[in-house]
Amino acid sequence: MKQLFDTTSFRCSKLITNAYSTSFSIGTKLISKRIREHIYSIYGFVRYADEIVDSFHDFDKINLLQKFKRDTYEAIEDGISLNPILNSYQKTVNKFGINYHIIEAFLHSMEMDLTKESHDIKSYKEYIYGSAEVVGLMCLRVFVEGNDALYEELKPAALRLGAAFQKVNFLRDLSHDNITLGRTYFPELEFSSFNLCTKKQIEYDIEKDFRAAYLGIMKLPKSAQLGVYVAYVYYYNLFKKIEKVSPENIMHERVRIPDAKKLYLLTESYFKHSLSLA
Repeated sequence: MKQLFDTTSFRCSKLITNAYSTSFSIGTKLISKRIREHIYSIYGFVRYADEIVDSFHDFDKINLLQKFKRDTYEAIEDGISLNPILNSYQKTVNKFGINYHIIEAFLHSMEMDLTKESHDIKSYKEYIYGSAEVVGLMCLRVFVEGNDALYEELKPAALRLGAAFQKVNFLRDLSHDNITLGRTYFPELEFSSFNLCTKKQIEYDIEKDFRAAYLGIMKLPKSAQLGVYVAYVYYYNLFKKIEKVSPENIMHERVRIPDAKKLYLLTESYFKHSLSLA
């Protein structure tokens, strides 16, 4: 039966989520069961595309990404794919009406990773929109469950949350992106001259994104609010930890939140949210 195949496909997306991101998987577990599998499907989709451009160094990445792109659109049009990750994703896209233009924007940003080694302000904004902000919009489509008015109201906050998460990733992975992947995401940044002033400017920008995103999180439906809030708390604490690290050390280490700290943050967030103190 097709239903069994679809169920198995969503389980594959959940497996990918749990394997690649502790923070995201914990946050997703706090989302209502009614929509949880669809958030797994979105993560599985974006993670697979990201893996193509970041990890498959011994293969033809351009060809792999183009094939993935074609397979994605065929899956959405046909309502099925033998790739379980794409099969679960097409179910989510078709059920919640995720627009093609934001899917295209995401895939375009993945293509940029194969061709651009550095960014100016214009291409940086374009990349942030496609790689992160539209992922927030995909998830928001699921969270509002067809409420178009609420989607439009919360759209700006969803964009800012996606941007905040991505910029924190850029700052955390500054060394890996530059040395291993040969990329510099922050506009017109010279890795060799990265200093405290530059770091503070980036952090100020990220702080503004977090503040704008928080207001939107508090307006999300209860079915999604706690899960998104926990993800927000994780990333904000990671950001605050990065703020305390010198530019020199950021260029040579990857800042992490220990699992014990994540458990503490989960518990604290749960009680704050339950008591409406968040």
